[in-house]
Amino acid sequence: MSTKVAIAALKPTAAPSPRRQRPVPPADLIRDDDFSPAGVSAIFDLAADVKKNPRRYQHALEGRSLAVLFEKRSLRTRLTFELAMKSLGGDSVFMDSAPQRIPDREPIADVARNLERWVDAVALRTFSHSTVEEFAQWSRVPIVNGLSEMFHPCQALTDFFTLGEAFGRNGVARGKVKLAFVGDGNNVAHSLMLTGALCGAHVAVAVPEAYQPNAEIVARARDIAAETGAKLELHVDDPGAAVRGAKAVYTDVWASMGFEHEAAERAQVFAPFQVNRALMAQAAPDAVFMHCLPAHREEEVTAEVIESPQSIVFEQAENRLHIAKAILLTLLVH
Repeated sequence: MSTKVAIAALKPTAAPSPRRQRPVPPADLIRDDDFSPAGVSAIFDLAADVKKNPRRYQHALEGRSLAVLFEKRSLRTRLTFELAMKSLGGDSVFMDSAPQRIPDREPIADVARNLERWVDAVALRTFSHSTVEEFAQWSRVPIVNGLSEMFHPCQALTDFFTLGEAFGRNGVARGKVKLAFVGDGNNVAHSLMLTGALCGAHVAVAVPEAYQPNAEIVARARDIAAETGAKLELHVDDPGAAVRGAKAVYTDVWASMGFEHEAAERAQVFAPFQVNRALMAQAAPDAVFMHCLPAHREEEVTAEVIESPQSIVFEQAENRLHIAKAILLTLLVH
């Protein structure tokens, strides 16, 4: 597949959005359903090609620049986007907003209208999803949501790409590969449901009653699933029901960034949701273990599981780079 052909196939169909129309509106990745099912499939095609043939794309974004603007600490998201941009021939600049959230320093509209005059795209990692939405409203360059409290689309794209490598994309798309997420109904759970629905996958989510995912996002995922043939299950207080027969068992930290003050309380509530040998035994014999990292061993997952041959967490981490490249190529090559 040539670079030109690979990229030409990737113009995603963005979902209708309440964001204001911009003079030359580029695509953004604000939430998972900004892309259509065909757009997600095209991202996977391109990620596979850039992973296999990295030199083919080493000048694809020459002369382009990316601003990486983060309110939260990051290892995988920051490094993979910076490295992706540089390996595609472009450049990136990092601005650490962790000491002070973006709108506390300056109006978001002003920051967005400054950056759009200097760079070709912006990757944001914020506490509030409204910050990402407002930034996109004012920016004339593509905005990538590198994580907000509501969505983590780059991670979910990586997860289903990795799952496709492990079991075959056709199997995932036809619902033959069940992914079970157990733990907090957080941003990762939201994105797994939405991206899973876009992929036509089978996703089962198990959460404590008080930590269920956002009802509107669940409804949106179900609407997409009805169109794509995906299957979505939501189990309350029953991790075994979600994991039973699953090909992939996925978890995340119990106290995400910003909720550290609830760590002790959450540890008690989520204890039955720990991914350990007993829970993995309820999954399919060839099941894999997944985690977006960082992981807290002996909390949401035991060391025995995350360090086992079943674990593909570092395959996920590697693929963050290839998905980041595919996202940047999709948004910046028109």
